[in-house]
Amino acid sequence: MTLNLRELPRRSSKLVDLNLLKIRISSNLPEFDAYAYFSREVPPTEAGEPADYEIHCVDLDRDAFDPEELRARADRTLRAKRFRAGYYLNHIFGAPAHLITEGHRSYVFGHRLERTVWPYFVKRILTDFAVDHGYLHLKAGGFAFDDGSATLLVGPNGGGKTVFLTQACRAGARFLTNTHVLVRDGVAFAVPSTVRIRRGADFDELIERHRLTPHVESGDHLAPPELLFPGTPADTGRIRNIVITDHDPAGHRGFERISPDQTVLFLEQFASAVTNYGLKDDLLAHFGGDFEKFTGALGTMRSRLAELVAGARCFRANVDMLDPSSRSEVLAALAAGPAG
Repeated sequence: MTLNLRELPRRSSKLVDLNLLKIRISSNLPEFDAYAYFSREVPPTEAGEPADYEIHCVDLDRDAFDPEELRARADRTLRAKRFRAGYYLNHIFGAPAHLITEGHRSYVFGHRLERTVWPYFVKRILTDFAVDHGYLHLKAGGFAFDDGSATLLVGPNGGGKTVFLTQACRAGARFLTNTHVLVRDGVAFAVPSTVRIRRGADFDELIERHRLTPHVESGDHLAPPELLFPGTPADTGRIRNIVITDHDPAGHRGFERISPDQTVLFLEQFASAVTNYGLKDDLLAHFGGDFEKFTGALGTMRSRLAELVAGARCFRANVDMLDPSSRSEVLAALAAGPAG
């Protein structure tokens, strides 16, 4: 099949709403598992409206294209080179794929391309959007209280962010975001997505009844937050608290204030999207290799992170959120008092 990017086979398409931006995702497959990662879609009656970004996925098992032509048209970036080697992002691998970028449109040709959409494209798009529109893109969970204040959760893998978030929302807080947040002027803007849940007594029946889609990593399934928590998820919240979750039963237990300097250092390593997802080369490519723009954007990110931390109360938490007494005490402390 001759490669014409404007006339690719499209057998399914969805316009997904990420709160501040919309992405149109298309596939040559009638059923495409990548759609399950998004919890908010634009209604079909409005799906014809323009998208801010587009992702076109072509599974080569369904429609064949000339490999030589794909190689010739593919990007010359480091990310495209990694795609050709089957390395998409961090620990997400798959079959070799060809990446073509034209402005806000991305095209990818390969196999099982659901492994590229949320794991790579969404993270890169959020970072591009953030630097272009004055936001800070962080890897963080979050919830909001009835007064509109927000608490962000940051921590290492296995540090208890998901348990903290789940228990807070089940105790009455409003779900804000699971993995990504965009921040500007002290306000957190949610990035709607599904939540990863694991089989067990709590979720087996839910997984079977709603036929939830498996995550690309075995053992987890994807559930809209509305299935898990009462109420409607919040879209925004003024950030009152930043909590570093560091659950370790054998470590120093407690819920304690930490300094802004400590918080900034930790967030630079564990919350910065560029650092966590290895997007520095993508960001440099976004600026066309312009050194001044690239370093200027990094400097702005650092300044915005420091401003965010200066306007919030910062805590380290090594607590058992499954214990009702501990949970109530921690949530009461987070809900009390003004930010700063």
